[in-house]
Amino acid sequence: MDINTYIASGILELYVAGALSEQENEEIHKLLQKHPELLQEVLEIEAAIMKLTASTSQRSNNHIYNIIKQRLGFNSGDSKVISIVKPKYNWITYTGWAASIIIGAGLLWTLNQNKQLQTEIQVAETQQSLLETQIENSKNSLDEAHTLISVMRDDNITRIPLNGQGNFSNTFAKVYWDKNANRIFLDAQGLPEPPEGKVYQVWSLTLNPLTPTSLGIIDNFASDTNKIFEIENANASEAFGITLEPTGGSETPTMEMLYTLGVVSAG
Repeated sequence: MDINTYIASGILELYVAGALSEQENEEIHKLLQKHPELLQEVLEIEAAIMKLTASTSQRSNNHIYNIIKQRLGFNSGDSKVISIVKPKYNWITYTGWAASIIIGAGLLWTLNQNKQLQTEIQVAETQQSLLETQIENSKNSLDEAHTLISVMRDDNITRIPLNGQGNFSNTFAKVYWDKNANRIFLDAQGLPEPPEGKVYQVWSLTLNPLTPTSLGIIDNFASDTNKIFEIENANASEAFGITLEPTGGSETPTMEMLYTLGVVSAG
C-alpha cells in the first residue's frame, strides 16, 4: 500500500467529515490501527478543521470563500487565469475540506444553542425556586395568622397591655399569654426600631420580691413585618417588661432603658 498516494486521495478528509459509508469507515479504522502515518494525518486534518471552525466564528463568509479559492489555485486578480501549479490534493480533498467547514459551522451553532438552552433552564430553575420560597413563606404567614386569630379570640388567653415608661411614654406593646401552652405572643408594633448595636429584651417579672427573668431578645425586630413574636414562657409571671439592651442581651434589665411595662391583672 502506497501511504502517500492514499493520503493524497482525499479519503481521509471525507472520513473525518463523516461523509463515508459505514463499511468504508470500518476499513479506514483498521488501516489507522496498522499505519501510524495515516493516524497522524487524520489528527492533522482534525486540527485543521478546528482552526477553520474558529475562523468561521470570527470572520465573514467572504474570508472562507477566499481561503477555499486560494487552495483551489485561483488567481484573485484575474478570474480567467487558472494556475497550472498542481495542488497538493485533488478535488476530492477539497470536497472534504468544504464538508468539514460546514460541519464545523454546524457544530458552533449547536454549541451556542445548547449554551442558550442551559441559560434558560438555569433562569427557569431560579424562578421556580423563588416561587416555591414565596409560596412557603405565604403558607407560613397564613398559618401564623390563623394561630394569632385563634389566640385573640380565645377567652382563656390573658391579655396584658404594656404601657410606655419614663422617657418612652409614647411607646406601647401588648402580651397575649397562653398559659396552657406556656407561651406568649408579643405585639410590639408600638416600639420604634432599635438603633444599631441594640436589641429589645423581654422580661417576665414577679413583684414580691421583684425578680426579673429573661424571656429572650428580639434580634429580628427590623425584618419582621407584623412585629408579633411568639415567645416561650413557663414562668408564674406577674408582670412583663421590655428593655433596650446591647446586642446579645443582658443578665439583668437596664432600668434606665425600660420602654414598656404591664402588670398581669388579678382577675
